[in-house]
Amino acid sequence: MRAYRGELRKLASLPSVWAAVAVGVLLPAAFTFLNAKAAARRGGNVDLGFQELAFGVVGAIILGVVAVSSEYTTEGENAGGGRQITTSLTVVPSRWRSLIAKLAAVSTVVAGLAAVSSTINLTTVEALGAGASDFGRLPGVVLYWVLTALLASGLTLLTRNGILPLTVLILNTSVVTVTYLLSKLTPLAAFFPDLAGFRLFIKRVDLPVQLSPVTGGLVMTAWVAALLAAGFLVFRGRDA
Repeated sequence: MRAYRGELRKLASLPSVWAAVAVGVLLPAAFTFLNAKAAARRGGNVDLGFQELAFGVVGAIILGVVAVSSEYTTEGENAGGGRQITTSLTVVPSRWRSLIAKLAAVSTVVAGLAAVSSTINLTTVEALGAGASDFGRLPGVVLYWVLTALLASGLTLLTRNGILPLTVLILNTSVVTVTYLLSKLTPLAAFFPDLAGFRLFIKRVDLPVQLSPVTGGLVMTAWVAALLAAGFLVFRGRDA
């Protein structure tokens, strides 16, 4: 429990984490406001307020990456004359316990962020008269954001640097959805973690394979578990 609280304090001390929180709340809220005003004029959209949260997950990606990459920073936020990982492993020598505490802290913060962002979005949709929001899908959003953050953390454990995971995941989420383009070439692309995870909260997905929300969640969870397992093996075998 002490290690978990320590990880929460570390996250709270990082300016980039607060930037991620701002992105996770403001980006989907802005898109929802614009789309809801248009939808109120032309008719409802069953996924209005939810599809915009697929962009807000960028905040969860940043948070998941920074939580790990900041441990290896030699300049900037956690410099202190050296790398944070040395101090972290001095305080919590067990790498397994240290990693579990970090992932638990990331999951807690991202879950709260997803819940707040979702509530703002759905409330905006109803306030602008664009339709009644299905708050029953909110747990699916929270799970999707948490799994995405853990996926980002797993990739960062493998690379030990945040640049590559941030570039790949943010570009795929917000600019060019490579996995979606691949789904036009092969139905197997529907089993990529992001596309499978969409089914947790999006009802209408233009994919060649229509997974159920439960199946989509299980597929995404399997990807995350595999990446975290690989990341832990690398983390355990490397020098601090």
